[in-house]
Amino acid sequence: MQKSAIFLASLTLPLALAACGSSKAPAEPVAEPEASASAAPGEFPASLAAFGDGYPNKGDPCRRLGESETTANWLDDSADLVGCPTKESADKLGGSIVETVEGIFVVSVPVKARQDHDALVPGTDFHATTTISCAVGEGADLQDCKAGVKRKWGDDGTSLVEVTKPDGTKRAIFFRDTTPFSADSAQADGSAGWDFKVTRDDRDNSVVTFGPERYVIPDALITGG
Repeated sequence: MQKSAIFLASLTLPLALAACGSSKAPAEPVAEPEASASAAPGEFPASLAAFGDGYPNKGDPCRRLGESETTANWLDDSADLVGCPTKESADKLGGSIVETVEGIFVVSVPVKARQDHDALVPGTDFHATTTISCAVGEGADLQDCKAGVKRKWGDDGTSLVEVTKPDGTKRAIFFRDTTPFSADSAQADGSAGWDFKVTRDDRDNSVVTFGPERYVIPDALITGG
């Protein structure tokens, strides 16, 4: 009788252990890794032919887009085609969003909107600086003079070109679009009564004659072209 009891106990113990093991909770399923995106956020796909170090200014998040099979239908001589990594940066350009390509907002920015975002030449309050031809004094020969432009300087959209004359004094000439219409004058230098005249040459320059002074100012300085 005692041996029978021991034999039954030896059979029961493994069965009990097996039953306990079967009650263990199943292991959590291993999560599948997410599929990687086609491009990292802010990365410009090759199909957009992006170039430059920022738009409209160096270091900005948007970039100019060149000609490619993808961009061909959006290119326009009267506007810049630009890509921006966020809608916020695209909206700031003042253009029209024409498409979104792999997370990049494609924006057509008219020339006027681009000029409104003109950057200043570092260390100056000019949008562009250059050297123009000028002559100061009756019969004087043309020579190089430094000039800078302040685009959209006036509330009415007029631009101002400031020329540094050979003696270091300055003359301001005012433009509506690419047409000069006036210059600053003063009693001190006798310019208050001077005539203001404009002619055009065959190289897209305005030739301004103000009294005994003459200035040859290229359209490109005004437009940024």
